[in-house]
Amino acid sequence: MRYEQATEGIRVRVRPSFSLADSDPSDGTFVFCYDISMANESDSTAQLLWRHWRIHDSVGEDSMVDGEGVVGEQPVLEPGESHEYRSYCVLRSPVGYMEGHYTFARADGRTFNVEVPRFHLSGPIVLSGGGADLADQDDEESGPVH
Repeated sequence: MRYEQATEGIRVRVRPSFSLADSDPSDGTFVFCYDISMANESDSTAQLLWRHWRIHDSVGEDSMVDGEGVVGEQPVLEPGESHEYRSYCVLRSPVGYMEGHYTFARADGRTFNVEVPRFHLSGPIVLSGGGADLADQDDEESGPVH
């Protein structure tokens, strides 16, 4: 599934996937990858400065992640340009979601938040006593986390 939202001319697209190769469901470790694309559809340059994530795990745990840029970068997007990256999170359950925002700055110094739509994380359902993978997954496309 793909999620998409635009704020102030910056369009964010998210495609989450479950990584069975990096997970251990029997141990309660569920790794989810997410591919993000952000495109500047406005008429002015914007630079990504900061990220803020709320990560919800269905076991009742929420965590907040704040930091500069994304995967060590603070990309500058000229009008019509885009930036893509892949990252991941680890949950203790097979179901959760992420949502948040990026803080961007325009060339004149004005900052603004670009919303990242809530995207759902769904892995295998593990039954006690041996387990069974009942979820329809997209593992082949995601590959391992690096």
